[in-house]
Amino acid sequence: MHEQARQTLRSSRQQRSGRRGAVTAAAVLAVGVMTATAVAPSAASARPRPDTVQQGLDALVRTDGFPAALASVEDRDGRTRTYTAGVGDLATGAKVPADGRVRAGSNTKSFTAVVMLQLVGEGRIRLDAPVDRYLPGLVRGKGNDGRRITVRQLLQHTSGLPNYTEYGLQLRHYEPRELVDIALAHQARFEPGKKWEYSNTNYVLAGLIIQKVTGRSLAEELDRRIIEPVGLHDTYFPAPGDATVRGPHPHGYDRESADAPLSDVTEMDPSWAWAAGQLITTDSDLNRFFTALLSGRLLPKAQLAQMRTTVPADYFGAGARYGLGLVSIPLSCGGVYWGHGGSFPGYETRGGVTADGRAVNVAVTMQPTDPDAMKHVGKVVDTALCR
Repeated sequence: MHEQARQTLRSSRQQRSGRRGAVTAAAVLAVGVMTATAVAPSAASARPRPDTVQQGLDALVRTDGFPAALASVEDRDGRTRTYTAGVGDLATGAKVPADGRVRAGSNTKSFTAVVMLQLVGEGRIRLDAPVDRYLPGLVRGKGNDGRRITVRQLLQHTSGLPNYTEYGLQLRHYEPRELVDIALAHQARFEPGKKWEYSNTNYVLAGLIIQKVTGRSLAEELDRRIIEPVGLHDTYFPAPGDATVRGPHPHGYDRESADAPLSDVTEMDPSWAWAAGQLITTDSDLNRFFTALLSGRLLPKAQLAQMRTTVPADYFGAGARYGLGLVSIPLSCGGVYWGHGGSFPGYETRGGVTADGRAVNVAVTMQPTDPDAMKHVGKVVDTALCR
């Protein structure tokens, strides 16, 4: 959910404990190989060089203070390796489970966008139709008007709709319509199509459109259209009221400041994120999803091309561009990788795939309080994918 997730729970946590709000940001990607000296090695030089992925994760824990870091790396031949660093549960000292489940945050947006674009391919939704065609009369007030906002603008964050997570949500269950109402109580940010600005409200509305058009829940559509066909065995959309992370998982943590104690925020009702960020998954499942997506297994060519048609979005870093629920991020060695990344209190993820078929996803279990920590993450990502 990125920076807005910090705002999302800040008000509620002040009310309940006087503390600052919850965790956000992006996370990490890394890739590496084991190498050894080839000619007449000495005993010391014969040892394999340190794995760059493991080095990167270790540094994120040791230097930047993340309680844990996890990674899954798939090379262009489909070989996968998983990595861990740190501690999975600070209370017990338990190890980090290999490829443990984490809250996916805004990676959920890519899943929601895929379902929407599948419906476009089936002729059941039009990208350039107004939101009002599918949700008549719902988006009104304070300059927000669903008759003037298109489906495409929702998926690309060019609608001008206010971001509901900026307005002090409480730690309770929310229905999607409540989230929309919170946003619509505030003035529109800009005229539809005039600029780009990240807003989770866009994807809550996208989820509502999916439900209206299909007559099924968003969770059902994600299961039958993506999760089951791709074989994402560790990915699920939590049922209403389920605050847990099922299966092996590292605990997620929050801290008020760099020198404040950590608090365990693993269990939380995720309904405030819904179609914008509620999924639970693993690094390996995210690799499988983005690989399937970019290889054309989930969308027809026309809809995948629309998804990859981008506008500038420096919110994700210099040179980043946003398509329809999909982000391209430049590499220092040339080219880009495609993914999204996600933030949810206690968990940060970032990953994607390159044109030559590499796929990497990394998760960390705390939002950094030091901006430099995310710069270090970005450096690991770029170094890894440019090897």
